[in-house]
Amino acid sequence: MILKENVESNTSEKPWHRLWPKNVPKYISYPKVPLGDLLTISANRHPNRTALIYYDNHITYKELDQLSNKIARALSDMDIKKGDRVAIFLPNVPQFVIAFYGIVKIGAIVTALNPIDKEREIERQLVDSGAEIIITLDLFYSTLSNIIENTKLKRVIVARLNEYMPKTKSVLGAMFKKIPSYHVNSMPNIFQFKDLIKKYDPSPYQIEINPEEDVAALQYTGGTTGVAMGAMLTHINLISNTIMCVKWISIEKDAAYLSILPFFHSYGLMTGLLTPLYIGANIVLFPRFYPKQVLQSIEKYKIIVFCGVPTIYSKLLSDSDLSKYNYLSLKYCISGADPLLPELKERFTSVFGSIIVEGYGLSEASPITHCNPLESSEEYKVGSIGIPYPDTDAKIVDIDKGETILNTGEFGELAVKGPQIMKGYWNSPEETASVLRDGWLYTGDICKMDEDGYFYLISRKKDLIKYKGHSVYPKELEDLLYEHPAVKFCSVIGKPDPIAGMIPKAYVVLSEGANVPEKEIMSFVNDKVAHYKAIREVEFRPDLPTNFLGKVLKRELRAEKK
Repeated sequence: MILKENVESNTSEKPWHRLWPKNVPKYISYPKVPLGDLLTISANRHPNRTALIYYDNHITYKELDQLSNKIARALSDMDIKKGDRVAIFLPNVPQFVIAFYGIVKIGAIVTALNPIDKEREIERQLVDSGAEIIITLDLFYSTLSNIIENTKLKRVIVARLNEYMPKTKSVLGAMFKKIPSYHVNSMPNIFQFKDLIKKYDPSPYQIEINPEEDVAALQYTGGTTGVAMGAMLTHINLISNTIMCVKWISIEKDAAYLSILPFFHSYGLMTGLLTPLYIGANIVLFPRFYPKQVLQSIEKYKIIVFCGVPTIYSKLLSDSDLSKYNYLSLKYCISGADPLLPELKERFTSVFGSIIVEGYGLSEASPITHCNPLESSEEYKVGSIGIPYPDTDAKIVDIDKGETILNTGEFGELAVKGPQIMKGYWNSPEETASVLRDGWLYTGDICKMDEDGYFYLISRKKDLIKYKGHSVYPKELEDLLYEHPAVKFCSVIGKPDPIAGMIPKAYVVLSEGANVPEKEIMSFVNDKVAHYKAIREVEFRPDLPTNFLGKVLKRELRAEKK
């Protein structure tokens, strides 16, 4: 099978096309094939090339394709059919990759769980998705066993950390075993991953899949609503965003990727798995983030591409052994999930010598819609999330109704359109209708666009603070707070007030050894903004609640009793 990616005849010019990156097509046509075919095609093109590197163990593209075929046949034998949901409860290990492609190859739907979620959160996703089979680590089985009776799960497939480690390191994984083999084997509804791999045939599994209609993944996200729902991502949603990433980054097929961002999240799935596998790159897997391991791997495997979040880049720069490693191979770094502060960007570039730019996306868009050009740092605009990806349109509309397109520089809600936009929310027609209108996804993010077509993220719509009718954007105040030398970490939310409606309140984590009064912090910011934007209250904290990407969970701060 040959994938054709011809430039379409659509030549409608957008503001950002004036500064469009060289060698990146503005419009792309996408292969209408099932997502699983992309792995098979890569395996046919370069069967003996390394696909995955896991603790120095190498798995080739041919091996990976065959392993996923085996899991596809195992699931089919367990009566999993097209459209059924299969849960993956794993960190970034080879079994996640094998399972993911095995699931989509039989037309079933992947719903991946966050390994650090609590029992209540895991149970809710399993119940909502209706998953009947889950693939998990023995490490996580005790958590699963406490809630399994409240779900529709009928079978559990258990993997172990050391299954794909080299023999010299497999002892490490064995130390973490939580379920003795005799216990697993004695239960008829529990299967060992390695036994299924041994049992089933590696030949391709054939099934009819409609890439434009059939869902490949249920990507759970709080997204635009704040309540976790499953974004239905079709095969073509994920394929189109994969090819967009490939075209944007324009890297060689023998490049090495560092996959630290978790695959259960759409950012990690797209940039750390789907994109590199499509081009036939080497993927270095990390179940957890350890700065020293990352630095060692950059040197050892000559990593070229690295996608992360600001907290990861900051921790790499802070590692005490940073100067011991050679990281000259690193060429492109992309940052997402949270704003990339100018000082962090400048420091990272000066130390690592690589281009680092900021991008933007959301799970409902598979997830990437915007990124700064990667050709040179000169095309990067400080504070900008960049310009829309190929084949992606974007506009800024009024916050209240979303019906009026706003002028350059005006703040409004970002709406995006393209082949990567989700089919809708799982079992949530009303929520789907509220965010999908005439093919446009209303993101819930407040942004602005400049005269060159670069977009800037201002705030989440739900984070907007209304002080006596005035709109106050937390990010503006947070950016100013970060300019204070004593502020290490911060977040601004709206605190209910009987007179003003809401007042801006700042939560601040001070740098080690710093000791400044609340009044100094407030004055530092308030002297630079209009009166209605002024921070009215500061609360110092030893830390702030964050998610796995290091982003502050404002909803938890808002939920606290004031």
